[in-house]
Amino acid sequence: MLERLSSAVSPAVARVLDDALSGRELSTHDAVTLLGAEGPDLHALLQAADLARKEDVGDDITYVVCRNVNFTNVCYVGCSFCGFARHADEGGAFDRSDEELLAKCKDAVTRGATEVCIQGGIHPQKDHTHYRDILETIKAVHPDLHIHAYSPEEIDFGHKKSGMALADYLQWLVDAGLGTMPGTAAEILDDDVRKVLSPNKLMSARWEEIIRTAHSIGLRSTATLMYGHIEKPEHIANHLGILRNIQRDTGGFTEFVPLGFIHEKNTLYHHMGARAGATMNEDLRMIAVSRLFLRPWIKNIQVSWVKMGIKLGQMALCGGANDFGGTLMEESISRESGSDHGENTPAEDFRKYIREIGRMPVERSTTYEVLRRFEDPAEDPPSLEPDRQVELAGPERWRDGSRVRDIALPKPRLNTY
Repeated sequence: MLERLSSAVSPAVARVLDDALSGRELSTHDAVTLLGAEGPDLHALLQAADLARKEDVGDDITYVVCRNVNFTNVCYVGCSFCGFARHADEGGAFDRSDEELLAKCKDAVTRGATEVCIQGGIHPQKDHTHYRDILETIKAVHPDLHIHAYSPEEIDFGHKKSGMALADYLQWLVDAGLGTMPGTAAEILDDDVRKVLSPNKLMSARWEEIIRTAHSIGLRSTATLMYGHIEKPEHIANHLGILRNIQRDTGGFTEFVPLGFIHEKNTLYHHMGARAGATMNEDLRMIAVSRLFLRPWIKNIQVSWVKMGIKLGQMALCGGANDFGGTLMEESISRESGSDHGENTPAEDFRKYIREIGRMPVERSTTYEVLRRFEDPAEDPPSLEPDRQVELAGPERWRDGSRVRDIALPKPRLNTY
């Protein structure tokens, strides 16, 4: 039987998987081969990636307790895939005050957050000082809260306003409290693709320059890729190659986060002919190929539960990923483009989902220091989430629970073999 299973895998895929598990670095051509895996080839890819994950990082699945804070959605860059941005005179435009930002941070800390992730639109009336002011405002009240902030697009905008050398500008932000930087605004690091997705956005070389400069001063970042729109497998493979080269040179990436395109509410899908997001197989291949291609340079592969949903995220954690991402508490960018997987996954839910697939839940810091391992569910801390009012459906006579209080649930019957 096992021979029948292994013989169903194509020779080309089998060769690449054997190379990856033998510790040989894959080529971009190898990545393209794996990105086309279907059927038995896909099953073998997922199994190989899961084995590589176990060898690279063990059986822990990490998560971080964090809150997203979007300080403005006013933006004129005009990305075709974005449903979040508003012009200043449009309905729904916002520009958060210091008091609002601090209230969100206070709520995050109350709910156990160790990190706030701060990003916003490119507001034409702001300049470089605004980014520093946000950092100083938060750090003055919450000095121990890690600030993960400002994509390379925001850094590009602020740097050009500042007149400083890029390294000096980044250090200026670090001195004010910037802890790490999200490696978003990457989309696909191919300028032909970028000119379709967002011709006004920074191009590939500038994104790489900002990331490499940040790493050179000790400012670490994540790495991302957006897939499921107009890109080809070759674009994904080349993008992964750029990330691997940067990491080989700098060691500054903390993790890689593939981000599936959310298509429902944006121009790229409705008017420009993009695909309707990634298929399930594409999502799983993306995680698995990332694990095999980026090893040993980037060890932490994160699933985006906001993009993929919880159950597909669990599948991806059995196919090469090792991090469930952040609690978020609020999420606007994916939601505004049509994601319906929610905005908040409490820490206790992460632990439940991780245990459901037989793995160990571990709370981490932004930079992957272990904060707490949860080996015994009986010792889990109580929830720090605010009380949620649950609306029950069905006949009114059952909704207050008065008819079921004295009904005992049957004891579970143990399976015997």
